[in-house]
Amino acid sequence: MKDNLAQIPGRIKELREIMEISAMDMARDIAIPLETYAKYESGELDIPISALYNISAKLGVDATVLLTGEDPRMDTAAVCRSGKGVRVERYPGYEFTSLAYNFKGRTLEPLLVYLDPAKAAAAPVTHYGQEFNYIVEGTVKVTVGVREYVLDAGDSVYFNAGIPHAQSAVKGPAKFITIIQEGAH
Repeated sequence: MKDNLAQIPGRIKELREIMEISAMDMARDIAIPLETYAKYESGELDIPISALYNISAKLGVDATVLLTGEDPRMDTAAVCRSGKGVRVERYPGYEFTSLAYNFKGRTLEPLLVYLDPAKAAAAPVTHYGQEFNYIVEGTVKVTVGVREYVLDAGDSVYFNAGIPHAQSAVKGPAKFITIIQEGAH
């Protein structure tokens, strides 16, 4: 997947240019500084998943197109076999696997997230909609705004994703399922 990850900025730039959207208009419409957007498109900065969703919405494509270069194909059911999802390392120590990448028109994004406590925690993010986290393995600290929740395997949290939030592993590697509501702009 690392090859696909390196190709995401190029896919974004190509689609943006095909649609005749200027970088300035794209940055404005997804509410980020032009300099930051330019670094996303050049590959100098990792693109946060929330920005990836906003970019894909502006381009009128599924986020899967940006991640894999292919359109989702399923519209009745999409099975994701163990270990077969689209896996992306978004930040050092924060890696996710898309579990429904091949379903067309999805409004929820289920992800299996792996956290490595040996790496620095990712900065808080915000995005539209709501988010649900279910801890599968280990202990995860979920920060939502100024509140911190320490969750163990079997625990869950549901929150407004418009509030700055972050997850980090506590006492060793951790794994959780997150379900993010998409398209709620």
